[in-house]
Amino acid sequence: MNLIKKGSWVQIEKIVLKVGERADNIPEETKNVPLKLFQKGYLQADAQIGEKVTIRTIIGRNIEGELIAENPKYSHDFGRPIPEFLSVAKEFRELAKYKEGN
Repeated sequence: MNLIKKGSWVQIEKIVLKVGERADNIPEETKNVPLKLFQKGYLQADAQIGEKVTIRTIIGRNIEGELIAENPKYSHDFGRPIPEFLSVAKEFRELAKYKEGN
């Protein structure tokens, strides 16, 4: 395995609540899995994927967890455009011009 150097941008996984520690009032399928935290930050010592490590987040918090990725990508998006919203900016500009003229 590759050794990831101290100071590298990485992602960790940490179990926050184990099965059995979760609230009673949540859905059954949610209760039956642990609550996990996925956090990105700077590695505080050389390590390999799968090892327990400490990272420092952008805001300066130190968090321990299992190292799962080096230089992780951002994979979220805002989904497909909603056709009804595509004209909102144009309509707003037209309304703003109308208000400026009065």
